[in-house]
Amino acid sequence: MKTRLSKNQTVNVITLGCAKNLVDSEVMLRQLQAAGFKTLHEGTKHADVVIINTCGFINDAKEESVDTILQWSLAKKQGEIDQLLVMGCLSERYKAELEKELPEVDAFFGVNDVNAILKKLNAEYREALLGERVITTPTHFAYLKISEGCDRNCSFCAIPGIRGKNVSRSIESLVKETEFLAAKGVKELILIAQDLTYYGLELYGKRSLSELIEELVKVDGIEWIRLHYAYPAGFPLDLLDTMNKHPKVCNYIDIPLQHINSRILKSMRRGIDENGTRELIQTIRKMVSGIAIRSSFIVGYPGETAQEFSELRDFIRESEFERIGVFTYSHEENTPSAVLEDNVRPAIKAKRAEEIMLLQQDISYKRNQSLEGRILPVIIDKQEEGKWIGRTQYDSPEVDNEVLITDNSKSLEAGQIVKVKVVSSDIYDLMAIYPAE
Repeated sequence: MKTRLSKNQTVNVITLGCAKNLVDSEVMLRQLQAAGFKTLHEGTKHADVVIINTCGFINDAKEESVDTILQWSLAKKQGEIDQLLVMGCLSERYKAELEKELPEVDAFFGVNDVNAILKKLNAEYREALLGERVITTPTHFAYLKISEGCDRNCSFCAIPGIRGKNVSRSIESLVKETEFLAAKGVKELILIAQDLTYYGLELYGKRSLSELIEELVKVDGIEWIRLHYAYPAGFPLDLLDTMNKHPKVCNYIDIPLQHINSRILKSMRRGIDENGTRELIQTIRKMVSGIAIRSSFIVGYPGETAQEFSELRDFIRESEFERIGVFTYSHEENTPSAVLEDNVRPAIKAKRAEEIMLLQQDISYKRNQSLEGRILPVIIDKQEEGKWIGRTQYDSPEVDNEVLITDNSKSLEAGQIVKVKVVSSDIYDLMAIYPAE
């Protein structure tokens, strides 16, 4: 077994969890390449080193991370790889326990330890590469992480304890990275952070997301800008004016609301009550015509009664969100809600989640039917089984609806933004033809 790596060896980076983790992996891959290593992302063939970028957010994610570590630990025991390194949220949160239980792993690193990982591999971190990444998504879209950490104190969330306080990146650095991405062919820029709307507060003394967008829209090549993970409390309403002002900004926002019942929202430490939530959603819809709102909700929070769940279900029915995700509550140690009794039975949690998703299916189908016959711009992602797969401005990759396109021109390519005509629909997808006729 080799104990020292040479720069012509191969490093395979496995990324688990959210898009923020993916960006971290992309930055590390660029540093590794600059150091002379051959790199793979999510590779299955031989590599000398495997680095697993883990997620430690909720139970399912933690289990996936542990299973992946065990899989590659076995590969190391069988001599298929030389070194196994683990980084990311799970490693940051449970480093001591993991070192004890998984001695096959050569080293564990936290969420901001790229420099230390490179040192472990006998390489140096290069400051000159700031803003450069290896794009692992299809090259026409990429995520832009505008800040790290979170200053919120939601009772159920372990992220502030893992990634620390909010640290915003400068507008100048984000513009530079966006220019780099655009030069690589990126057309759709997806802004991500634990809380987009907090951006700039500790750096510029005020919420500065609108100012950032004003600069990003100037970058040639970027045609769509999409906003993910806006916090409802303290939502900066000037952002809505900015969205209206710039056609490049998609009429789409991901704003996790988590619940509607005021008692539960207070226990969750969300900083907003039922009335504030309803007023915010009404304001967003009023100020940005035709906006698609994506939200997420937690069912089975400690003490959630049948009546409180009914209030949530009714709110979702009334609000007719274009896209939603539903999570069953997961008890996480060292979070404020961990002291509460997790007293909603798993079967009840699952049943409530299913009810919400069945309700959302009806809402989604109704909205999709309303789009039949319309001509819509879509971004082309890929081709499958003779159909091109695209997305409207109302759909984010991986999590939202798709458009299945019959290309009568035989000229479509991935990455194009074209207009198609919607001819039919189902619960989640639209069927369309190109060219629009």
